[in-house]
Parts: sequence; structure tokens; C-alpha cells
Amino acid sequence: MPETNIHPTAVIHPSVELGTGVEIGPYCVLHQGVTLGDSCWLQNHVVIAGPSTIGSDNKFFAFTSIGQQSQDLKYESEPTYLEVGDSNTFREFVTVNRGTAPGSKTIIGSHGNFLAYAHIAHDCTVGDHVIFSNNGTLAGHVEMGDYAILGGLTAVHQFCRIGAHAITGGCSKIVQDVPPFMIADGNPATIRGLNSTGLTRRGFSETAIKGLKEAYRTLYKQDLNRTQAIQELSTSPASEIPEVATLLAFAASSSRGMIR
Repeated sequence: MPETNIHPTAVIHPSVELGTGVEIGPYCVLHQGVTLGDSCWLQNHVVIAGPSTIGSDNKFFAFTSIGQQSQDLKYESEPTYLEVGDSNTFREFVTVNRGTAPGSKTIIGSHGNFLAYAHIAHDCTVGDHVIFSNNGTLAGHVEMGDYAILGGLTAVHQFCRIGAHAITGGCSKIVQDVPPFMIADGNPATIRGLNSTGLTRRGFSETAIKGLKEAYRTLYKQDLNRTQAIQELSTSPASEIPEVATLLAFAASSSRGMIR
């Protein structure tokens, strides 16, 4: 069983729970209420506040600040939480905040890659296998689906959703929902097309990609509003394709409206 190694300059609250094989480097600080899973690695000058539950095999590079209190001005020091899955990488100066309302959570999945200066605000829910390029930023209450990619310097408005397998271009301003499987780019962002290259790389079938292309044309290339486009797609044979059904469900449930 691998040993846990803690540098003598690290400061760890007595309540902290550490798994096996954890590596904690110089000048790291772990606050009260932190649980750190097996084989996590903290390089140096990492701060993790709590209550935070961190899974296994996560890597934290220098000067990351994880689990600090919400920056929402409504926050009044109530107990809120952060949950992080397994096998994520948090590069230099990444910041992640806990929830705001009593008992609320910020949730991050597994296998994510969060590059330098990325920020995840209070009450966000982030899926698995995501990529945040440098300075990718989520405001509060944002939902981000599995395999989504946030381009460098992208800023996402609070309460927006980024659908699964979507990608945003660098420096994009996101103020409404980005549908799954799509490319959003610009300031303010618009939908530029289907993320065909990403879907092909991830092994989506030709049938799925063809159906999503039809859905894209209906949603964005015809003179239809969102309700009309959803109705037309719902009666199309393409709606039987699971990926198209996922896109339709996302569109129908959008409360902020979708990027055009």
C-alpha cells in the first residue's frame, strides 16, 4: 500500500481525512472539513478549504485554491459544500468555490482538466471529462455537461447551461444556453455549427452525426423560432436517434433561451 507523504511545512487541520498514497508538498494548507481521497497529489502552496470532499487521484498544481467560501454577497457563512470526483487535474491558480445557500453544493465530476486560472463559482455542476482552457470562467449556478470544452478566456453568465460535447471558442461571451454537440463562438457568442470533429473523435456513429446535422439545420438555418423548430424536429425520423432526442430535451427545457 503506498505511503502518504506530507512535507513538514504543510499545515493540516486535525479534522482532515486523508486517503492512502497522498502526496502533500511544501506550504500546502488543508482547512477544517476536508476529505482527500487516495493518491491525490498537491504540488506546493495549494489551499483546500471545507467542507470539501475530494475523490481519488486528483492533482493540484501550485497556488490552486479549492473549496473557498462563495463569493456571492448573499453568503453569510452558512455550511455549504464542495464535491469533487476522481482523476481531475487542477493547474496553477485554479479557483473553485463552495455553494451559497445553507446545505448547497458545488459539484465537479471526474477526469476533468482545468487549466491555469480557470474558475468555477458557487453552486455550479460540472460533468465528467470536461476541459477548461486557460482562464475559462463559470459564474454561479452554471451547469456544464460531460465532455464539454470551454475555450480560453470564455466567460459564462450565471444560470447558463453548457451541453454535453459542446465547445466554445476562445474569448467567447456566453449569456444563454449552449446546446449539446454544438460549437459556440463570439462576443456575444453565436452557434457556428455542429461539433462534428469532436463527435467523430469520440466515436459517435455516422447516423448520430447525420441526425444532429439535420437538427442543427432545423434549429438554426430555417426561419423558425425555438418552439416551432422543436415541434418540427419532434415529428422527424431523426428524433428517434438518441443524440437528437438529447438535443431536443435540452432545447425544450431551456429557461434562459439558447444561443442563436
